[in-house]
This record gives sequence, C-alpha cells and structure tokens, in this order.
Amino acid sequence: MPNAEFGIIDKFEKNKDYSCNYEPEKYNCISINDNILNEWWSDLTLIKTYFHSYSRPSFALARWGVTLIPPESLKAFYNIILKDKKSKSSVELIELMVLLRKAIEENKFVIHYGI
Repeated sequence: MPNAEFGIIDKFEKNKDYSCNYEPEKYNCISINDNILNEWWSDLTLIKTYFHSYSRPSFALARWGVTLIPPESLKAFYNIILKDKKSKSSVELIELMVLLRKAIEENKFVIHYGI
C-alpha cells in the first residue's frame, strides 16, 4: 500500500528545494495510507501550499512529489482530517492530527512526501 509521509520542518529555508533529497527521518515523518487523500481531495484543493520550494506556490498536495504546507494552512488541513469519521479510531490519522497540532503551536511548516 502506498504511503504519504508528513513531518515538521524545524528550520524552514525559503531558498531550499526540498525535493532534492528524500529525508523523512530528518523531519520525523509519520506515514498514512495515500489512498485516504483521495477522500479529502476536494477540500485539499482549497489549501494554499508550495510544491518542492517556497518559490512554487500551489494548492493541495503534490501526490508524487514534495509539498510544503505553511503554518497558515495547517488549521484547515487539520479540520479536513477532523471531519473524517475515521479520525477518532485510526492510529495513523490520530498521529497526523497530533503532528499538525504541534506544528500549529510552534508555527512551523509541514513537509509532505508523496508516493
């Protein structure tokens, strides 16, 4: 099963291309089944993100690349997960919600590695 990975960027660099290196351990990434993103897709398309680097603004997630989710978009992403009935019982979704809450509290970017 293909997984998407999410982690917190401690020191965000505006000029860095985050797609150059695959570093899930550096960002303490957690994995979720990528298929669940399909269920959220229409809501995700409303969230402002960046693909690969800060110089490439976009929306939603780069499913086969790297997405940078800015602090101002994290609450909306969190609320998408919260609306999902599985968010109360799925360990992977609970872990993702905890990660997002931490990033929100610390005003940090979240990195997403697509499949």
